[in-house]
Amino acid sequence: MSQLPILSVRDALEQKLRQNKITILIGETGSGKSTQVPQIIQALNPKHERIAVTQPRRVAAINLAKRVADETKTKLGELVGYTVRFQNMSNAHTRIKFLTDGMLLRELMLRPNLGQYTTVILDEAHERTVVTDLLMGFLNDIVQKRDGLRIVVMSATLDAEKFTHFFKGAQVLYVQGRRFPVERHYLPTPVEDLVDATVRTAIQINIGEPTGDILAFLSGQEDIDKATDLLNSVSSAMPKGVPEIVPLPLYAALPPQQQQNVFDKVGPNKRKVVLATNIAETSLTIPGVRYVIDGGTHKVKVWRHDLGLDSLLTTPISKSNAAQRLGRAGREAPGKCYRLYTEHDYHTLRPQGEPEIERCDVSFPILTLKSAGVDDIIGWNWLERPKKGAIMTALTQLYLLKALDNEGKITHLGKKMAILPLPPHLSSVLLHAIDSGITQPVLDIVSCLSIENLIMNPHPDKREEVNDKRLPFVQASGNMGDLIVLRNYVLHYQSLKSNDDKREWCKELCINARAMANVEDIRKQLERYLKSNKDNIDNGKQFAPSDLFDEIVKCFLKGFVGNTALSMPDRTFRTISSGQTINIHPSSCVFGKKVEAIMYTEYIFTTKAYARMVSPIQLEWLQAIAPHYLSRRSAGDE
Repeated sequence: MSQLPILSVRDALEQKLRQNKITILIGETGSGKSTQVPQIIQALNPKHERIAVTQPRRVAAINLAKRVADETKTKLGELVGYTVRFQNMSNAHTRIKFLTDGMLLRELMLRPNLGQYTTVILDEAHERTVVTDLLMGFLNDIVQKRDGLRIVVMSATLDAEKFTHFFKGAQVLYVQGRRFPVERHYLPTPVEDLVDATVRTAIQINIGEPTGDILAFLSGQEDIDKATDLLNSVSSAMPKGVPEIVPLPLYAALPPQQQQNVFDKVGPNKRKVVLATNIAETSLTIPGVRYVIDGGTHKVKVWRHDLGLDSLLTTPISKSNAAQRLGRAGREAPGKCYRLYTEHDYHTLRPQGEPEIERCDVSFPILTLKSAGVDDIIGWNWLERPKKGAIMTALTQLYLLKALDNEGKITHLGKKMAILPLPPHLSSVLLHAIDSGITQPVLDIVSCLSIENLIMNPHPDKREEVNDKRLPFVQASGNMGDLIVLRNYVLHYQSLKSNDDKREWCKELCINARAMANVEDIRKQLERYLKSNKDNIDNGKQFAPSDLFDEIVKCFLKGFVGNTALSMPDRTFRTISSGQTINIHPSSCVFGKKVEAIMYTEYIFTTKAYARMVSPIQLEWLQAIAPHYLSRRSAGDE
């Protein structure tokens, strides 16, 4: 630990902390800032300091807390603890608390001056998540009004000018990272199949390099699961004397206990191959990694104003992302980075990633601001102000959800929505389900919609066989669409007794078994959360199956009223919100059926615009739920 670069500037850091309310620390990967700065601050005044350290991701918050507890030789949850969604390992005596930025924002909603802390450290600020940006805006205001609060903004990249301008001339300290040399290797020509190229590269490293684990970056859960299965299938066929490959997935939707596996040592003559999303780019140090395979892509959500929907797109990373990934190979020893793209393509990458606030739906941040009593949304203290069009779209969405009234003030329903750990439209659906007495079935479906890549596309050779196995669940939906089919899957999965039976059934129906296990975890978490907020979730009414299906779809319609479309004579649909042409995706059970109107929860664009997770609706439902919306749209069409 004495070798960590951050400790070489300890005196300068302590001086800045004593003299300034706001300090910006630019510390490269490997500088030790995430573990050491909280301890340095706590040592300034051990009895007085109460420190919050935010992380964009829960796995980083948990593992940093464990590391600092080990370094301070204390029991986790006492002096050092953590709080992430639905999990609290801290108590009244905790002095250093690691928490996700979302949890600190939730605490700020309950105690607007954050009087429970003397120091707030915003770590990984360069990631520029929406929540981190919101926190910076709130904290910049709080620190001006409240004595005894210190703010430390920590970033791994040189974005100091923007931060110092925002925080009105805050002091900046630079720390060089500890880096061992890392060789860079590029491909001579681009590859079409990144999963295949990743697996082949990992096997070549395993055969050709004597020691060291491998960290491979892929864009999402589906690619990671595919690569994991491929590596598992070849692991036993390695040549004699070559280490056995132990593939380990790492992505946000993975259960916490499985995420922890990447930090454990493997036995002799074995080699870890960690297959990760950009969750492993910063904060986390995975012991033993000497080789990085960089696929050059990641998934980002891009908000489509014309459709009122997020699209999850696979896009090239930035040079900053590439540098972070490369740095993972040089944390503990000299390493190698295999970039699965050409050197020319590297030079075409943009320098920095686009801030999330510029490409996402801003309904959640605006609902948060409204809940905090902020009325002047455009004039608020944004680090990066969203476009006015994005703000107006979000205000309209929140009005349709009845989270805001005619004057733009937050409603009682809106305040309850702001507390739930879900996007506003799903919060709305869940709260309406409680009022309708159908909480349990809606919880099943909302939990499914909170997971990526639950229902997978079958291989073309097996598509007919898989569709035949799925058919009974579709028939049992009463022609009410994909949401009801999802619930039928969940009910059957829950009825299976053994884990082996569950895995086999998922395999037969081409359902992601890991994701389905996560659905059960999320459902339990949401149920506990509703109970902790004293919502009556056990008030189930008795419905005939067809009536229950209608009630479920009506409930979702209240949350997705803006995602509706009317049938056209050519079997396409026209969205009510913008009049754009949209098609039902062939994977939907509603595909090819004659319906007068649809609601959808997902949108994708390939060769054309597609609606996914589709449910047929009746126009009279839409008229009953949102007459102001239909009349406004009708007036606009005339």
